Amino acid sequence: MINSSLEDIPDGPAPTGPLHDIRVLDLSRILAGPSCTQLLGDMGADILKIERPEEGDDTRSWGPPFVTAPDGTPTRESAYYLSANRNKRSIALDITNPDDVIKLKKLVKECDIVVENFKVGGLRKYGLDYESLINEKPDLVYCSITGFGQTGPNAAKPGYDLLAQAYGGIMSLTGEPAGEPMKVGVGVADVVCGLYATTAILAAVRHRDQTGVGQHIDIALVDSQIAWLVNAGTYYLLSGKAPERLGNQHPNIVPYQVFEVADGHAVVAAGNDRQYRSFCDIISRPDLAVDVRFKSNADRIENRKALIRILEIELKSITRQKLVDAMELCGVPGGPINTISDVFASDQVEGRGMKISIPYPASDSGNVSLIGNPIKFSQTPVTYRRAPPTCGEHTDEILEQFGLAASQPQPAND
Repeated sequence: MINSSLEDIPDGPAPTGPLHDIRVLDLSRILAGPSCTQLLGDMGADILKIERPEEGDDTRSWGPPFVTAPDGTPTRESAYYLSANRNKRSIALDITNPDDVIKLKKLVKECDIVVENFKVGGLRKYGLDYESLINEKPDLVYCSITGFGQTGPNAAKPGYDLLAQAYGGIMSLTGEPAGEPMKVGVGVADVVCGLYATTAILAAVRHRDQTGVGQHIDIALVDSQIAWLVNAGTYYLLSGKAPERLGNQHPNIVPYQVFEVADGHAVVAAGNDRQYRSFCDIISRPDLAVDVRFKSNADRIENRKALIRILEIELKSITRQKLVDAMELCGVPGGPINTISDVFASDQVEGRGMKISIPYPASDSGNVSLIGNPIKFSQTPVTYRRAPPTCGEHTDEILEQFGLAASQPQPAND
């Protein structure tokens, strides 16, 4: 049996987070799996990212933009790849190579968790599926992320974020009423699936710690996307009616949407009757607060179109800053619609540490800027120990650490 302590990881500070004694074999790529393992890595876990030699994670080539090397040329590391792969060590192994499969199986024995997103049954022929590995490591927590899950009529179909958003219904709710169905602007089906996977993994690790028994986690992009239909999905289940596409409007609260103002656009989110009355005072239309058509939220939903037409006219004469300041003063939720550059220039981002910089010698600036982790632990803060690795960057380091280097005697296959 290989014996290596997490505190002995070479060339990097020892992890100190709540998962500092957890090691993960990461066989995933693209976004759902990598976002899950990055989150585990931020919380201290040692993530061994297994990549195809030379090629690596598909998203490495999903650019531009790419990191710029010191000589001014673009590297192979895209912004997309950087978004989900910090706090990992990359080892290049080919699962079609029997010798590399032997190494992988030995590494699995030193890991608490395996995360993979191959097609259903895709790892079975290599002996890297759950059923094969659990016989040798009964306490293994093994998480499979697929498009449609391990079972069901669509299990064999591939899964991508766009397909999940389309199949799972969220696109039917997104976009303008008269426009085409619209996907969310980021790969949110992938990301939320990764969050569900992380939650499930932590629960399974707790069960393992209590019982000594691991388990297989089967999680699908489409299942998780259906789960986060939340109130819209339950609306249908309760009423039997499919929710209408409302653009930026809320199906159950009025006014709760984007409005055009004198110099741009702003969000108004009057979540209750008191806030609505205050909003009417702000726009100098107190009569709208006592109008029988609009007095209660239920009334406003019933007469949504009439009210919105009035508000659209009134708000076009008010500047964005004047409206936002007045709403803030009166306790009415609302605000500007920031661009991405606005977001990262804000004092809120700075105050909450949501933009970070990590040393990155492969870049022309010597560092790389990334989005920070939103979790704020009081006792075991997340740490940013490693920049996203280049493909196979840590192959020799990891093989040597676990006694698997070619020049070292191979441990017995126990």
